[in-house]
Amino acid sequence: MSKQVPQVDTLFLHESVSGDYVAVVNRDRERVLQAKLELKETNAGPRPAKFRVLEGTSEEPRSPDQFIEIARRAERIRISQQTSEQAREEFQEMLDGYQLDAKAVRTCRFCASDGYYSPITSDTAIDAGKEYICPDCAKEELERELAFQGDLTRAAKDRLEDLLLEVQDLERITNLLKGQLDPDLTKFDEISANVEDVDPVPVPDLDLHPGIQNLLESRFEELLPVQSLAVENGLLDGDDQLVVSATATGKTLVGEMTGIDRVLNGQGKMLFLVPLVALANQKHEDFEDEYGDLVDVTIRVGASRVRDDGHAFDPSADVIVGTYEGIDHALRTGRNLGDIGTVVIDEVHTLKEQERGHRLDGLIARLKHYCETRAKKQNDYGGAQWVYLSATVGNPGSLAKSLEANLVEFEERPVPLERHVTFADGQEKPEIENKLVRREYDRKSSKDYRGQTIIFTNSRRRCHEISRRLEYSSAPYHAGLDYGRRKKVERMFADQDLAAVVTTAALAAGVDFPASQVVFDTLAMGIEWLSVQEFHQMLGRAGRPDYHDRGKVYVLVEPDCSYHNSMEMTEDEVAFKLLKGEMENVETLYDESAAIEETLANLTVGGSQAKRLNGRMIGDVPTKHAVGKLLEYDFIEGLSPTDLGRVVTTHFLAPDEAFRILDGVRKEKTPFEIVADLELYGDEE
Repeated sequence: MSKQVPQVDTLFLHESVSGDYVAVVNRDRERVLQAKLELKETNAGPRPAKFRVLEGTSEEPRSPDQFIEIARRAERIRISQQTSEQAREEFQEMLDGYQLDAKAVRTCRFCASDGYYSPITSDTAIDAGKEYICPDCAKEELERELAFQGDLTRAAKDRLEDLLLEVQDLERITNLLKGQLDPDLTKFDEISANVEDVDPVPVPDLDLHPGIQNLLESRFEELLPVQSLAVENGLLDGDDQLVVSATATGKTLVGEMTGIDRVLNGQGKMLFLVPLVALANQKHEDFEDEYGDLVDVTIRVGASRVRDDGHAFDPSADVIVGTYEGIDHALRTGRNLGDIGTVVIDEVHTLKEQERGHRLDGLIARLKHYCETRAKKQNDYGGAQWVYLSATVGNPGSLAKSLEANLVEFEERPVPLERHVTFADGQEKPEIENKLVRREYDRKSSKDYRGQTIIFTNSRRRCHEISRRLEYSSAPYHAGLDYGRRKKVERMFADQDLAAVVTTAALAAGVDFPASQVVFDTLAMGIEWLSVQEFHQMLGRAGRPDYHDRGKVYVLVEPDCSYHNSMEMTEDEVAFKLLKGEMENVETLYDESAAIEETLANLTVGGSQAKRLNGRMIGDVPTKHAVGKLLEYDFIEGLSPTDLGRVVTTHFLAPDEAFRILDGVRKEKTPFEIVADLELYGDEE
């Protein structure tokens, strides 16, 4: 470096640990020189004794007079407040001898020790415990702390850095990584309550069958907004509808209202279809309680005629509650379901799911074919009205068009919803959940209801593990429990005897617990990450207008974690994707296996009409290719299923599963060995 004295904006000095001074020369906010300065006592007072310019790890001696020349050229001279009072007085006395002045400023000690001038203000200073440091140094300290927690994604780090700059307290941020629940810091955002201006329809104006009319009048004076919109859009005129509205806004009654009315008026029975057995059990019980005095109710959840509680399926009943697969099995095996007047498809966004989507798409086409064929045979039967229900759809307009239904869309959140994010590993999560459950249950809303919690996790085993570790009363709730046990849990929660239920994400769609708080123990459903739709469906369970003032959602994130080697993202990546994500479009995509499965089912149900059934499905099915493969596999002969094809379709087998079973049978393997082979094959995929 040249020994020429540089131009100087700021001369900054900081007392070093060795007792001398670090001198920093800045020009245009950039450091152009760093040096060490020692003072000596003379008869005239303190004067520069040694001045050494730092070049990397070496020191180049300069004349002490050069320091004085730099000081005289400087527009300002600043001394760090971390410099001791005695040293500041000594330095100022030295400057007084040259008629120069200096000002003490608040700076970052880390920067000063490294030879950088970094002034901090009340707006930028970060509390680091015993001192205040600059934002850049605070971020570096945070990075060091994060290194002990695993590799956080950039999104998670950005979130923590934003919080650091917002609260200006390093310890509060690092405590988040240790599971501390500071609500000001865990809070990600708040979704405000909003109410659309919809003129409510008075219940006495509905003009339904006296049975359902009197029942509704005894319960309500007027319909809720989404129900009113449905009526205004032709619900009671028999128009098909796609009803999209958030959880707990009353959309289920839309289907029930028209379905029961049509049953009582002799316009055919009602089918109410859901994706899961547990949801069908719950809805069957609800229908028995609410409408059992008016109509006969039965349930169809699979191939078996008898449910686990001993109730037999009655195809002549007025109302059939079923799973998609249960009703589809009845169609594939040629069962007579009678005259159907109303079909309600709950959770219709299932159409987008990889495994269930194509089966629901096919079921809708086959069930429409059944209803239309039966209507043609019976002139006094007017055919079915279709009502599709969903809380979460990214493309409601195009989906309604594909389903040939009127769109009824109602975007309301009755109570505000706080969404929180905090970090913890799998072992720490139950302790945090325990704190959250206790804190919520100890509070009462203005409507005098205790706060209760739903904890969603990804396995039945984990449900029991978490429930055992909660101090307040709680219970696991999943499809592995018998029907009576599940109903007991539901009643206890409704009576506020449970502070929490711990359930699997798979039951999120229809778990109808009036909870004020939802906690995500994981963001996985089995071995797959939640979709944006599923996530919103689950968090929508927090906060009911008749019970709570607000809802709360806590997402517990384990950094750098995934639950299966097939998962490409980590939990912290998924968390911010879900929190910021746009609702995905509901579309049904077909690979070769799905196309073959649905075409075989359509041939079994529709025969020569199979091509027409394929054509009316939402997804694009390559019919010609699928038929060619069915012939090649000996699943069909002409346009009829072979014995093999009939077994394949009635058991909902994909082609590769069918061939593995056949191979096992030919090799004389036991049924247990064949099932094990299928499970291992699924894991390999």
